[in-house]
Amino acid sequence: MRAVVQRVDGARVEVAGETVGEIVGEGLCVLVGVTHEDTREKAAQLARKLWSVRILQGEKSCSDNGAPLLVISQFTLYGDARKGRRPTWNAAAPGPVAEPLVDEVVSQLRALGAHVETGRFGADMKVSLTNDGPFTVLVEV
Repeated sequence: MRAVVQRVDGARVEVAGETVGEIVGEGLCVLVGVTHEDTREKAAQLARKLWSVRILQGEKSCSDNGAPLLVISQFTLYGDARKGRRPTWNAAAPGPVAEPLVDEVVSQLRALGAHVETGRFGADMKVSLTNDGPFTVLVEV
């Protein structure tokens, strides 16, 4: 699993003009990509990392501050544009594999005590955020 993690001061995701997920104030906006070999165990590992990674102000984590997370599925994280002019998506897991694993990340985060908002899997989403820093890291498990 691969996640692009942005420290934010607010973020939201809209589908067809409707806000489906939003966090206010300090938190993390997390774009999650799934590949073919990923498992529920990797989803749990990613959730633990997201909850405890110390990238908020003052080297704090979401678990330290009770900061919220906005988790959004993004198959394009496994796009490969090294050859030609059009990316390939071969490394991205198909929806029936990826959706339950993104849901598992969210479920595991909530089990840890996190407030989690989400996008809508497979939808045309519009994501708005204020990147705080800017601060963006790539997390892979």
